[in-house]
Amino acid sequence: MARHSFGTIMLTKGVSIESVSKMLGHTNITTTQIYAKVLNQKIFTEVNKVRGELDSLAKYYKQRK
Repeated sequence: MARHSFGTIMLTKGVSIESVSKMLGHTNITTTQIYAKVLNQKIFTEVNKVRGELDSLAKYYKQRK
């Protein structure tokens, strides 16, 4: 359980899956994906990083119609 929690927390805090994989001693990232489930919070954070650009694109395409 500690390995699952560690992997999930590290991913949520922004550590790359490649780094987490090495920290857990995995030779294959697929194994890390089993241990470290990506939380909805992480997905929300990642989408918010590009939200401004996505909004700008939406405005641009609405103006072209």
